[in-house]
Amino acid sequence: MPSVLTSALAPLASAPPARPTQAQAEDAVRLLIAWAGDDPNREGLLDTPARVARSYAELFSGYNEDPCTHLTRTFQETGGYDDLIVLSNIRVVSCCEHHMLPVVGRAHVGYLPGNRVVGISKLARVVSGFSRRLQIQEKLTTDIANAIQDSLDPRGVGVVIEAEHSCMTLRGVDTPGSMLTTSRLLGQMRDDPQIREEFLSQVRQARA
Repeated sequence: MPSVLTSALAPLASAPPARPTQAQAEDAVRLLIAWAGDDPNREGLLDTPARVARSYAELFSGYNEDPCTHLTRTFQETGGYDDLIVLSNIRVVSCCEHHMLPVVGRAHVGYLPGNRVVGISKLARVVSGFSRRLQIQEKLTTDIANAIQDSLDPRGVGVVIEAEHSCMTLRGVDTPGSMLTTSRLLGQMRDDPQIREEFLSQVRQARA
């Protein structure tokens, strides 16, 4: 049975570590350069740690936002439109959480509106917000679909992501051109064969 002191310290033990500073991040890059076998103090590498830190700040900017906030402003004046809405070929730039190497591809997002719709640029922002984190593609696909479902309460949601993983194409099995496809279908998009086929047909057309 845990002591009173242990119970009191439990919340502290689970607290996330403080975020390192920019200077600490740059020091880490210098260490990696040295570990790789080069001299971080030579002319061509002097500014590399700062550049890497800035690029990582951009690649992982998804940690600084809640992508669902892009779905808070909706519109109800749709003229009664209740058919499928699909935004295709949204660029995906993410990073594999296992090797911290780029994952680059495209997403196709669709939903069946209930009584409101959202600006199409917001769908792209949701994809970007969730993408710019360390993760696996399966979770990314699920996160995007769940965010749209929870925020808009549509009759159905569909998300398909096709991406090339550098951890496979630049190292390891070394298979350039291989693509991973993941999908998440919710509501009528999953349960209604006709609607599902309409969405997937639009995805196939977008690929072409």
